[in-house]
Amino acid sequence: MFEYAPAPESRDVVDIKPSYGLFIGGEFTDGTGTSFKTVNPASEEVLSEVASASADDVDRAVRAAREAFGTWSAMPGSERAKYLFRIARIIQERSRELAVLESLDNGKPIRESRDVDLPLVAAHFFYYAGWADKLPYAGYGPSPRPLGVAGQVIPWNFPLLMLAWKIAPALACGNTVVLKPAETTPLTALLFAEICRQADLPPGVVNIVTGAGETGAALVNHPDVDKVAFTGSTEVGRLIARSVAGTHKKVTLELGGKAANIVFDDAALDQAVEGIVNGIFFNQGHVCCAGSRLLVQESIAEELLEALKRRLSTLRLGDPLDKNTDIGAINSAAQLAKIRELSDHGELEGAERWSPACALPERGFWFPPTIFTGVAQSHRIAREEVFGPVLSVLTFRTPAEAVEKANNTPYGLSAGVWTEKGSRILWMADRLRAGVVWANTFNRFDPTSPFGGYKESGYGREGGRHGLEAYLDV
Repeated sequence: MFEYAPAPESRDVVDIKPSYGLFIGGEFTDGTGTSFKTVNPASEEVLSEVASASADDVDRAVRAAREAFGTWSAMPGSERAKYLFRIARIIQERSRELAVLESLDNGKPIRESRDVDLPLVAAHFFYYAGWADKLPYAGYGPSPRPLGVAGQVIPWNFPLLMLAWKIAPALACGNTVVLKPAETTPLTALLFAEICRQADLPPGVVNIVTGAGETGAALVNHPDVDKVAFTGSTEVGRLIARSVAGTHKKVTLELGGKAANIVFDDAALDQAVEGIVNGIFFNQGHVCCAGSRLLVQESIAEELLEALKRRLSTLRLGDPLDKNTDIGAINSAAQLAKIRELSDHGELEGAERWSPACALPERGFWFPPTIFTGVAQSHRIAREEVFGPVLSVLTFRTPAEAVEKANNTPYGLSAGVWTEKGSRILWMADRLRAGVVWANTFNRFDPTSPFGGYKESGYGREGGRHGLEAYLDV
């Protein structure tokens, strides 16, 4: 493999404070609870100490959001749009700073945070700014009304992008927000709070409370929250669904997945290999819609696997701030332990494990890109969400068998189909029980396109015109 010289991005563009409080009512304030440390998963270095919001802190944030709701919801959509456009432009101006901070706190390669996450974050705010004064034409009645206060809980795999998915449509529709970022990745949300102040967003329209599961539970269960939006694990999604059942709260849940990436014998092989790599090893496999099950037509299985292994041998694992890095660090010790446990179980059940020669750094949380062959549908690695750089390979003979195997999962978030036949793509898409089906590509996102799942992958849609419905009283 051609060796690249290190090309590290500078940390100097980011000023990380020794400690952070909560962002409530337009001001940073101390919490009444404890605090926790957020670390760089690539080095285990402590980045900062962050306040853990108590139930009283969450109550203060919800009251601030409720107080701001009257003015914000009454504001003409064209005026709300100006704030969203302003936020989008500031995100673009500070994108390098945000990208470096995201990679430091999350562990993802700087190329991904810089070239994928940040452009999409700004695009979502631009897109929903355009909708703010056009809501009567969105298809939800001539006079759609906002719901009120939205309580939003986001995961650690795409901290800033998930923030944009949640906050942008909520504000465009006239709601106010209390958002809780994941406890392992709070820093870009707190920097976004600074951006809200820079954009002169009215106090209380956006509030950020940090903490672990107890903080999220206090927010979800608060009686004055009108809308709950959650992205995360299916297990937590079930708890949220139970807690809000029978209340007035509107809910959207974007949960786990076990997507099938299906390759037919007429697919462009090299293109499919790139799609497989992007489908499962992008963001270290920390993607809810990752193509973690590869279904390959039996007649080309051996040829495809050889090409895939050659491609994996060229991937570079290491410092997330190095612009040459393809695979960064696993987000936390707990997630690394889960990936190891499921991978070890895959071997115990009889699957064959393969990883390229890959030197792992001594410090930090690391796992090499891994392929399992000889996988049965009953194996845990084929059924459970690993949420890491682990690919299970299964084979099929006919399109009908491919559909049956792809749908043999409790999840239904996404799928991919690789073939040169347009009719086959449409035939498959009509039968796959997945919210998103990609054709000859994978992990493509756009703010104009809705995203969401079936079955245990949740309900509701985020993105596009459909993403407005979740924040309107219709």
